[in-house]
Amino acid sequence: MATTIRFAGSGPGPQTPDGCSVELWKLLPAGVEPSLIASAVPPRGSILELGAGVGRITHPLLALGYSVTAVDNSSEMLAEIRGATTVLSDIEELSLGISFDAVVLGSFLIHAPAPGARAALLQVCRRHVKPSGVVLIQHYRNGWPASAVPGFMGEKDGIQVFVEDVVHDGRFVSMTLRHEAASRTWTQSFTAETLDQSELDDALAYAALSFERHLDQDQTWLLARPVPIEQRDASPVSR
Repeated sequence: MATTIRFAGSGPGPQTPDGCSVELWKLLPAGVEPSLIASAVPPRGSILELGAGVGRITHPLLALGYSVTAVDNSSEMLAEIRGATTVLSDIEELSLGISFDAVVLGSFLIHAPAPGARAALLQVCRRHVKPSGVVLIQHYRNGWPASAVPGFMGEKDGIQVFVEDVVHDGRFVSMTLRHEAASRTWTQSFTAETLDQSELDDALAYAALSFERHLDQDQTWLLARPVPIEQRDASPVSR
């Protein structure tokens, strides 16, 4: 993740400004995300990946023939990426002056809690997508994080995940996640804002983007298309 949002983390190896641990992210598999993205982007298209981390998704996309520009605000994360153009930057400050067939905003960054963060992230997506392009956004579903409670969440690929503590404050949920793998332990403490579909639609419209469909059965990845700026929803968006 790579925004001006700042959280805390702990564990072996370096942590990024938002508390992610580089060594942990090197262990996490790509999962289904590369194939979902490929289903929405023309072959050999150009992709701007916002919050690319260590290249967990970047490298499979490169292997599929895409041209990827990977953005992150951690030099330690970007040092792990091979074959892509890398940009060291907070997302909200990004202005590359070029546009892409697809802009990818993963890692549930859309739930960033700081005032104005969501609008700023979506404006960057809109600024960098081609008129015929797509913006792909990962978001929470099924009541998460509002339904989060302390305890064991699950295990995948040898990595156990626990919710250590949770504080619910209206729309905001602050929690600490603990990951355990190969006798090593990492934590990240962060805050997320809950969003329903109508709120996502409003935020997209304010950024001159229009929700089209979800890419997956779980409805955690959405596809939006740019609309002319003059047609955007001018109603205010607080976050």
